[in-house]
Amino acid sequence: MPNIPRFHLAMPVDDLSAAREFYGETLGLEQGRSSDTWIDWNLHGHQFVTHLAPRTERVSNPVDGHDVPVPHFGLVLTVDEFQVLAAKLTGAGTKFVIEPYVRFKGEAGEQWTMFLLDPAGNALEFKAFADDAQVFAV
Repeated sequence: MPNIPRFHLAMPVDDLSAAREFYGETLGLEQGRSSDTWIDWNLHGHQFVTHLAPRTERVSNPVDGHDVPVPHFGLVLTVDEFQVLAAKLTGAGTKFVIEPYVRFKGEAGEQWTMFLLDPAGNALEFKAFADDAQVFAV
């Protein structure tokens, strides 16, 4: 793996078996080290850890006519990767918080986006920009 900055993110879950099935099977992430209270995952080269912990309160903010769950985390994918994942999740019967759609169509930052919850209720967003140069566009 190239020596590039990577993030480390820890997310609370209330059931490690459900987390293992969702992140390992549904999303297809490679599992790393684990213990009785946590599991490391390879999230596109980033260290993502699910820790056994109680759930937290959820709120949302309005964005482009949708109630976006806060907090949330996710990945910026290529459009092709996004379409493959969206089809996989749809085929698996995933219940989306916000179904895959194009946000900010024709504007700066145009992007495909979708939101879903893991089994512990953590919100995930996956997105893909029509033009990667627009990721931080104003």
